[in-house]
Amino acid sequence: MDAEEESFIQLSSPMEVENSLLEMTPEQVQQEIKLCKELCSALEQDCVELQKAKEAVEQRTRELWKEGESLHKHLDQKMSLNRVHMASCQKSICLAKEERSRLRQEKQMLEKSLEEVKRKGLTEDPAMLLPSLPERKMVFKGQVTDKEDTNTLMLTPLIHYPLPGGSALITFEKPEVAQRIVELQEHVVELSHGEELDKCRVRVRAEPVELLLPNALEIRLSRSSRRILVSGLPSLSLPEEMLLDKLELFFSKTKNGGGEVESREFLGDSGQVVLSFAQEGVAEQLIAQGCIQFPIRKAKYEIKISPYLSGDITSLQLRPSRCARTVLLSGIPDVLDDEVMRDTLEIHFQKGSRGGGEVEALSYVPEGRQAVAVFREDAG
Repeated sequence: MDAEEESFIQLSSPMEVENSLLEMTPEQVQQEIKLCKELCSALEQDCVELQKAKEAVEQRTRELWKEGESLHKHLDQKMSLNRVHMASCQKSICLAKEERSRLRQEKQMLEKSLEEVKRKGLTEDPAMLLPSLPERKMVFKGQVTDKEDTNTLMLTPLIHYPLPGGSALITFEKPEVAQRIVELQEHVVELSHGEELDKCRVRVRAEPVELLLPNALEIRLSRSSRRILVSGLPSLSLPEEMLLDKLELFFSKTKNGGGEVESREFLGDSGQVVLSFAQEGVAEQLIAQGCIQFPIRKAKYEIKISPYLSGDITSLQLRPSRCARTVLLSGIPDVLDDEVMRDTLEIHFQKGSRGGGEVEALSYVPEGRQAVAVFREDAG
């Protein structure tokens, strides 16, 4: 029998107890009383142990309850942190998608610009990026200087800057406004059409305009053996073609020291003419004369004959330069008419509450088109 089973006593009925006591001797009764006392003591010990076990179970129950509440609270905190982390991840994913879209648009813009450059036949030579420098006709008008640095050539370049679709160039009156717009980078422009206000908003990006300007230029001059420069022509209000015809007729005659004229052309608005001869030696003979009497309209005028010099660029050094008052806006969607979008952008960026200021000029190129902006030296 187990110890747990021994702690329970099976009691007889009162009748059986009474009958048994009448049959027992005093010694047996004493023995029975002793046995009952032992059983009672065992019962009391069992009660104490059961009470302790009960208290231990209740204490464990309270500990488990507290542990459950702590775990539940910790689980709530974890779920809250997970929700915050998930929202942050979703925001990061959205920002990454926007950045990827922006980079894709920028890549497309650069690819279009590269294709445009290739289409125009430009090479990797930096000198070819300045269309005003190669094949430029230079004319010496007799002016000299006493300065030591007589090899310095002052240039006023015209920089051609490709503008892709969905972009705009905006020039402010003050450079600090342009700097402020660039520092803000992204701008939310509210679009409106007619009477309806704030129907749509677009996000555009402001970037500085970086250009490459010539810093140092070396030109190799060569003298043509079959060309001359004719200057000092009279101002008789003759059409250019008529004057060129008379010059060609005069210098084609051998008695005037000339020969067969291969080509003739005016040098811009300088009033000077370049004549090219088919034979060698004709140009040298005329240059040796220096001046010659040119008959026209029953009068004779002394004109000057000089050698024709052509120049080739041998070295070109460029320096990066940032436009102080001009900002490039990109990422402009094609949602409004050209004129309406141009007015909307100008209104937005001239407001001081949005970091803008007075706008001097604005050029907008819609999506799907391309343009070329020409930058001149800022006289302001």
